[in-house]
Amino acid sequence: MDGLIAALGLIIAAPFLGGILSGVDRKLTARMQNRVGPPVVQPFYDLLKLWGKESFIASRLQVLLAFASMAFSATAFAMLVLLQDLLLIVFMVSLADVCLVLGGYCGRSPYSYFGGRRELLQMLAYEPILILTAVNVYAATGSFMVEGILKLGFPLIVWLPAVFLALLVALPIEARKSPFDISASHHAHQEIVRGVFTEFSGFSLALLEFGHWFKMVFYLALLALFWAPNLWLGAILAFAFYFAIMVVDNVFPRLTWKLMLKTVWLLGFILAASNLAALALLGVGFGWV
Repeated sequence: MDGLIAALGLIIAAPFLGGILSGVDRKLTARMQNRVGPPVVQPFYDLLKLWGKESFIASRLQVLLAFASMAFSATAFAMLVLLQDLLLIVFMVSLADVCLVLGGYCGRSPYSYFGGRRELLQMLAYEPILILTAVNVYAATGSFMVEGILKLGFPLIVWLPAVFLALLVALPIEARKSPFDISASHHAHQEIVRGVFTEFSGFSLALLEFGHWFKMVFYLALLALFWAPNLWLGAILAFAFYFAIMVVDNVFPRLTWKLMLKTVWLLGFILAASNLAALALLGVGFGWV
């Protein structure tokens, strides 16, 4: 019972934590650029302002897709906290991304259309890494259930160090940071303006932002799981890597979509696949201890 209450508390707190992370991101970015920057709670003000603004809806389906994208992101995090099937969780994350892409296609703006296409390319880059992560977890624990990670008795990173590195490669995509922010940069001066978000406005854009907060906390929680049963250490390291991504975002320019695919596939995919092969060669794969 206590575990269920704690899980529900984490689910409720997740979007607030995501909003704080977004605010800290803005503040640190401003400091790096010798500016004062907005207050840390500014993302919450922006969300409330978006919710109250009039929406210019290109398609009624777009509103439904925005809500579905947020709902699937929240469901994926809830399932992770409740220690459910990791492979199903990955599919939930994929559905959230698919809804975002379809929502971008609903608009008539060419910026929205090209943003949707680039979002698909990003999915092609990091979705295989997430699927291979689930397969590697099954190889190490004998189960796709997140609960199996906690039952190992030692950190998962001992058996899956290359998978952890592969997830770090994909982290800038999920965080929409340079050098991989090709579909919807948080900088409005890029060549496709706001990309896949161009045709969203008002409460539909607020829903997507709310879902992004859930998704960021989900990804950081996934990184923290590699250090279970010491989840506090995992959480600290996950946040440290997120702040490192902030620095990278302000130092490196955005890559082209071709370089993005090559970089993520050559590094992330090879790392995850090689870890799976190593488990089989060492005789510890697929639940063998």
